[in-house]
Amino acid sequence: MATKKGIWNLQQVRDKQLQSLWSYAGSGDEPGTLWGWGDGSTGRLGHNNTTRYSSPVQVGSGDSWNDLGSDGRILSTNGGIKDDGTLWVWGDNSDGKLGQNQAPAQLGQVSAPIQIPGTTWSKFTRSSNMVAGIKSDNTLWMWGRGKKGGLGQNTSGSNSYYSSPVQVPGTWSSVSCAYGYTGAVKTDGTLWTWGINTDGQLGHNETTEYSSPVQVPGTNWAFTYVAERELWASKTNGELYGIGLNNVGQLGQNTSGDNSFYSSPVQIPGTWAVGKNKMAAGYFNFYGVKGDGTLWSWGTGGYNSNGHNNQTEYSSPVQIGAGTDWTNVAAGTVQAGAIKTDATLWTWGKNSDGQLGQNSRTTINSPVQVPGSWRLGDGSLISGWGGFMALKQP
Repeated sequence: MATKKGIWNLQQVRDKQLQSLWSYAGSGDEPGTLWGWGDGSTGRLGHNNTTRYSSPVQVGSGDSWNDLGSDGRILSTNGGIKDDGTLWVWGDNSDGKLGQNQAPAQLGQVSAPIQIPGTTWSKFTRSSNMVAGIKSDNTLWMWGRGKKGGLGQNTSGSNSYYSSPVQVPGTWSSVSCAYGYTGAVKTDGTLWTWGINTDGQLGHNETTEYSSPVQVPGTNWAFTYVAERELWASKTNGELYGIGLNNVGQLGQNTSGDNSFYSSPVQIPGTWAVGKNKMAAGYFNFYGVKGDGTLWSWGTGGYNSNGHNNQTEYSSPVQIGAGTDWTNVAAGTVQAGAIKTDATLWTWGKNSDGQLGQNSRTTINSPVQVPGSWRLGDGSLISGWGGFMALKQP
């Protein structure tokens, strides 16, 4: 909304810049039904069981799911936000990741959604050992294990964990976390990182571990995506940067090597779409949607996960197919998927758990369609350890 006499404040200007780069269509971002398939161990698919499914199966009967997370990942713990601002989680509770203020031994695994307290959640992300959420007032909250300072509480150590949300100071617009570290963008467009830093992935031109947020140089940052040993971040003008490990070319610099890493941001050529689900990382590879709707990948090609009908390693971006109608992308360890503007969902890669949704377990080298009409909006698709979860259009 405009301020006095129609003058836009800083956050509203940034919002308008982002809108000009969003690549999905203007419809199809309404709340929808939630579906999951693939490996259901730890209850991670939310079906109230640990069954493996090779075709999409609906979670519950509700149609009010709005956001599955800013990082597009399925892990042993997962969750989503409904259109009423409530946040729900399910799966493994090790390290208190389910946020129920109970010790892990007291709660164990939960295979159906349970609510995190509060009704004003707007963004959500998770990793293998911690969870983060942003509320509608732009406050950032984290919980789980902060062994390497990844919770931003100025504490670290093997017994440092919180089983209910604790606030990270500041006002924030996006967040992503991986094992042991976190990256987040403040509402003023600054990028901050904290936690483990073995490969320089915090972007501070060194490998020091930090247990509180430290600013990465630059302004006009919009979104960040954190993988196990790499961090990518996009700016409001569509520039995309990578930081961290580059052993198989996953930072897109046309270089690779066992000891290759970058401890400061390096730009990946091109103009990229800005928003959730516009970038994703698998196991040492990366996927991105450009502003023109084309889909690209680079890094390792193991298990045919690069979408190029081969297992070749690429150290620079290579386009997947010839389409110009891609909108969302998500990736797991050995598989990936993406949604087109016509609401079709396509998957490829390893399929040992039926995670490609084809009612089979056969590895597939290039994108194949999953039946259904899928939601186009941000936060509508996640993938990870042998599975996918996605929102269908209402």
